Amino acid sequence: MHIRKLTDRVSVSPQILPGELADLAAAGFRSVINNRPDGEAEEQPDGAEMAQAAAAHGLAYRHIPVVPGHYEPEVIDAMAQALDELPAPVLAFCRTGTRSTSLWALQAARNIDAEVLVKMSGEAGYDLAALAPRLRAMRHG
Repeated sequence: MHIRKLTDRVSVSPQILPGELADLAAAGFRSVINNRPDGEAEEQPDGAEMAQAAAAHGLAYRHIPVVPGHYEPEVIDAMAQALDELPAPVLAFCRTGTRSTSLWALQAARNIDAEVLVKMSGEAGYDLAALAPRLRAMRHG
């Protein structure tokens, strides 16, 4: 696992496996958000398998699938709702961590300047510069 911290409440990572959830729980995570659509890759565990494994380790779980580059308002709202409702700290994951970081930034853009979000994401290893115009629009829209 390659976990990257965005805030004290939210971290992101590339794909995790059911067997890694015990380690996440032991590391203090309380919730997991899966941003991959089922069947995106052959070796990927499906959402139901991840949910079952998360529950077995006392982790809250939410599946908010998003296709790369398709950050529809309802998906952004679902991410915001999950981050409001789930106990922190939360680990969100996708194939590389970029979608999870982008969704986090898009929902946070309602309250945080785009430049700050791009900087925070960059410090975690994710370049969201191309998303900056949409982040600005979220703040002012």
